[in-house]
Amino acid sequence: MRILGLDYGDRRIGVALSDPMGWTAQGLEVLQRRDGSELQRLAQLVIEHEVTEIVVGLPKNMNGTIGPRGEICIAFAEELRQLVNLPVHLWDERLTTVSAERTLIEADVSRKKRKQVVDKLAASLILQNYLDSKMKR
Repeated sequence: MRILGLDYGDRRIGVALSDPMGWTAQGLEVLQRRDGSELQRLAQLVIEHEVTEIVVGLPKNMNGTIGPRGEICIAFAEELRQLVNLPVHLWDERLTTVSAERTLIEADVSRKKRKQVVDKLAASLILQNYLDSKMKR
């Protein structure tokens, strides 16, 4: 039972994967959004890692409402759901990218390297928050 976590952005998609027990999230890769091939890569990852469900970060406004960026993520999640025929959950991702950026700055990661990994780290934070919430139930 592995869960895929995604941080869906304008240019990139950060990808994280849970361990088989569903306890921890690890960054997997960052996909460049180009011509739709990123969806095929996600489908490939689902098969490769025997993924049973997917979590997509939902960027809500600070007051909890869903704006244009959130609507785009909802449409992406639905498209992905239809492609892979698995449950796709939307998870509140407010401030995860900010948190990921702050973590990398505190770790003294250079600006160039931060740009390469921030989406993967944000995906890991989204997925870890989701996994933690499941454990509390």
